[in-house]
Amino acid sequence: MRRNQRPRPHKLEAINHSRHERPSNLEEIVRSKRVRPYTPEVILPEALNPPVQLIKRNRSVTWLAGITIVLVVFLLVLPADIRMNFWYSLQAQAILVSMLLIFSLVAISFVWTSGQKLDTWVFLTFNVRWSHPLWLDRVMLGFTQVGNGFATLAFAIILFLVSQRYLAYELILGTLTLWLVVVLIKVIAHRSRPFIRLTQARIVGYRPRGRSFPSGHTSQSFFIATLLIQHFHTGFWIAILLYAIALLVGITRMYVGAHYPRDVLAGAILGSAWGLLGVIFDGYVLNGFR
Repeated sequence: MRRNQRPRPHKLEAINHSRHERPSNLEEIVRSKRVRPYTPEVILPEALNPPVQLIKRNRSVTWLAGITIVLVVFLLVLPADIRMNFWYSLQAQAILVSMLLIFSLVAISFVWTSGQKLDTWVFLTFNVRWSHPLWLDRVMLGFTQVGNGFATLAFAIILFLVSQRYLAYELILGTLTLWLVVVLIKVIAHRSRPFIRLTQARIVGYRPRGRSFPSGHTSQSFFIATLLIQHFHTGFWIAILLYAIALLVGITRMYVGAHYPRDVLAGAILGSAWGLLGVIFDGYVLNGFR
């Protein structure tokens, strides 16, 4: 008789409550163990499944093709006089442009080939060691968006609206070409993200996709800093401030678990070189329109 006896109502409520009760440290588990919150699966029509699966299997190639298309469209909608002057200035400085590109690639290749142990130690220092309160995680996650391409687009729109039209064009063109180069190097280098190899690594915020080398956010921030310094001929302390902001973006990329130190260093070199290319356009193209 006791075996067939049903649980009392208050016991049944306790059982159901215990089943649906969430652990108090769920947020810490998500942040430290990389457990992604459940999101409902989107059901696509059968006709769209093959291309979607193809895109998922070739994310880097898809990004490369997408950025190329956006760059071509931007060049087509660019005013013809500015587009032609961009091209003429590039031809006039072909040797200097080639030297900058070769310098960037050689510098990146030298940095990339050695020092994995030091790379891991420095990464874990910023990502795991020391205290990481929740407020600091949020600040670092917010500040890392300074190197986001969409933040650059918003900045370019502001420049356009305050009569810095040619600097805005220069910023968008430089960003698109820089994205193209970064994605191309990521495809060639094919370096995994730190949290894939290091089990103790933390992820703050979302899990970044794609490859690790070089850091796109860092290259973008150093590109903008170099371009602004040369364009406005800023003083010493303003230049220090802009490069300090760019450096902090690079530090946040390690803090949030997205990049190794060498990824950040390579991004800084590449972004600075790309900013110098912007100086060429600024000196030989834009001055003719002012």
